[in-house]
Amino acid sequence: MLSSATRPDIITLPSGLTISRILVGLWQVADMERDDRTLDLDRAADALADYARAGFSTFDMADHYGSAELITNRCLKQLAAEGQSPPVVFSKWVPEPGPMTPQIVRTAVEERLARLGVDRIDVLQLHWWCYSHPAYLDAISELDKLRRSGLIGHLGLTNFDTAHLRVIVKSGIPIAFNQVCMSLLDRRAAGQMSAFCLANDIRILAFGTLGGGLFSRHWLDRSEPAAADITDWSKMKYKRFVDATGGWAAFQEVLRALDTIARKHNVSIANVATRWVLEHPAVAAVIIGARLGESEHRADNLRLFSFALDPADKAVIDAALAISTPVPGDCGDEYRKPPYLTASGDLSHHLSQMPKIYQAVPVPGRRGRLLVDTASVWEPLAGYSRAVRNGNRILVSGTTATHGAGTIVAKGDPAAQTTYILDKIEASIEALGGKLEDVVRTRIYVRDKQMWEDVARAHGRAFGGIRPANTLIECSGLIGDYDVEIEAEAEVDA
Repeated sequence: MLSSATRPDIITLPSGLTISRILVGLWQVADMERDDRTLDLDRAADALADYARAGFSTFDMADHYGSAELITNRCLKQLAAEGQSPPVVFSKWVPEPGPMTPQIVRTAVEERLARLGVDRIDVLQLHWWCYSHPAYLDAISELDKLRRSGLIGHLGLTNFDTAHLRVIVKSGIPIAFNQVCMSLLDRRAAGQMSAFCLANDIRILAFGTLGGGLFSRHWLDRSEPAAADITDWSKMKYKRFVDATGGWAAFQEVLRALDTIARKHNVSIANVATRWVLEHPAVAAVIIGARLGESEHRADNLRLFSFALDPADKAVIDAALAISTPVPGDCGDEYRKPPYLTASGDLSHHLSQMPKIYQAVPVPGRRGRLLVDTASVWEPLAGYSRAVRNGNRILVSGTTATHGAGTIVAKGDPAAQTTYILDKIEASIEALGGKLEDVVRTRIYVRDKQMWEDVARAHGRAFGGIRPANTLIECSGLIGDYDVEIEAEAEVDA
């Protein structure tokens, strides 16, 4: 039995799940297997089992992390044969937007179960590429049904921003975690994301804590590496963060500050960088990547729990960060909009190929006029369209937070309803060849004027850089049990 001084800390969360505060992240398996390389699964499973034996009792992987789930399967069997307690297993499902029927969702979960060789996944996390395709609500609702049936222990999300985390939570889905990037390079999660999570008994799983290995003495006082020196996907990704937050000189200032603190506590730069993240109250755990069979840093990671940052340490870090540029936006934006701070770089082409929720159809006899229908029974009965394009002008009808066949999204939460409505408006405009940046006017109707600020802030998150003309009106007679209705106009360049 490991003593408390020689094993990672554990934490029991509001959801009732107990995990290690360091998760063994397996995303680098995909990097190790790129260019048609294959890992020896038994050898990799042996290396992973060594983490569990050392007390690192929680593993994180995904459907697209190469052989990670298969390696974990073999590792679990190995540990069971030794009489070891099984690790807690997190996996992810990253579907392309599209119909999320019960069968599609169940098939994805059953594939995870089969690859892992388990009867229940401890935590399943959903990633969703395009919020303008709202089927993520269908996916997470079906996953919740499977949670209640016992196939999934807890639900999580990965790379969701605060506004869309709110849409899901206020729609009644119990979310235990949101896995997002958080480090001294990327401090977005320390703001509104942390505040929302703490208020709703959700916890953050932080990845990117070590900047892909850049937070180490190896890079201290070294010249900026050439592209040829950055050979693995992790460093490719986090070098983009370095560039976006002030460049190599600003990064060196942070490394020097961390080195000063590390020498004071007799720990590593990596320990200090990780400790800074772990001490945030909304953070349950950090995810530290493992290159199975190539290298391991278990002994160094265990030193993370031998010290704490004092006020003087934090002041040194704050002073170093003062010259850096914060990453803009909210968590997960790097996967959906510029700057694309990903290993692959610019994802715009990938995103443009994603299936759309709506399709434009021509109006018979009216050349140049297109319309969008959403299959609502009311559109043909009342004689209207969700949106119409006439020439370069797009008009979007009054839009409510109605999902599918009449479900009200986030009932009673006007901010979450506004977020959903604006996604629906964006999808309508995109179907007609425009984009949100083309919007020149919005009109907002709220049931109660006391809601105005929450609604206005949600509108500002979508339009803060676009600044269309806007009118906000109290309308207590909104039809249906809705808090908000919004209409929009856009003008598309010829």
